[in-house]
Formats: sequence, C-alpha cells, structure tokens
Amino acid sequence: MSQQDIQDWIGKQVAASDVVLFMKGTKTMPQCGFSMQVAQILGHLGVDFKDINVLDDMSVREGIKAYSNWPTIPQLYIKGEFIGGCDIVREMFQAGELQEILTAKGVAHNAQTQTA
Repeated sequence: MSQQDIQDWIGKQVAASDVVLFMKGTKTMPQCGFSMQVAQILGHLGVDFKDINVLDDMSVREGIKAYSNWPTIPQLYIKGEFIGGCDIVREMFQAGELQEILTAKGVAHNAQTQTA
C-alpha cells in the first residue's frame, strides 16, 4: 500500500468507531506497558473500543505517527479526535478530564467510576 492508502485506511478506522486505540498488541494481550495502561484505563471506565495492533503492520505503525503528527504509540482517538498517548491519557483520567470528554462526545462509559 502507498503512504496515501495507509493514511486513508487509518482515517477510515478512526471514523468508523467511537473510540480507537492504536497500540502495541491487543486489548486482551498488550505488548507494551504504555499500551496496557491505556487499555486498562478504558477497560476500567467500561469503554468499548476498537484496538488496532500496530505490530501487525509496520506501514500502519509508521503511518499512524504521520497521521497524528505524534511520535509515540499508543494513540487514542475519541469520535475522530486525537486525544494523546499514555501519559496524556493517564493524566486526563486522573483529573477526570477523560471522563468529561467521553460524556461530552456521547460515548458510553461508567460515569460512576472514580479516578485512580
């Protein structure tokens, strides 16, 4: 696939699901600690999300970095908006901001869940 094909494919994945996590591994078997943390936060909040394993395809792994202009993985998207990587997602979760974004965007989650 060409770089443009990769970008188009990534755009379709981001648009097709309310919450998409580009990660190393899968939600049931993360392959790095940072990906595991974000998957655990989403799981803790009861968020249904699509996981895309960047280790399956190097062109996707590099393409997502170009798509978001963000150098690291994992990358979280909510309703098509790039939220951030592990540190940003963790800080937003702890501050309650992630839950606010989910609520504002109409994404089902466990609103009663307390922050860590």
